Amino acid sequence: MRALDSFVLTVVISGVFFYVLYGVIRAAVRDGILQADERRLTHEEEAKAEP
Repeated sequence: MRALDSFVLTVVISGVFFYVLYGVIRAAVRDGILQADERRLTHEEEAKAEP
């Protein structure tokens, strides 16, 4: 029974780790997309102001 408990604990800890990793990657991608949108908008505004 102890071997089964060890396996279940390993699976649960792995699941929690990968869920947190998923959240971190998702937040990083979201922030990168927002930064790219801001940079694109400022670049378009500068391009319109130059002529």
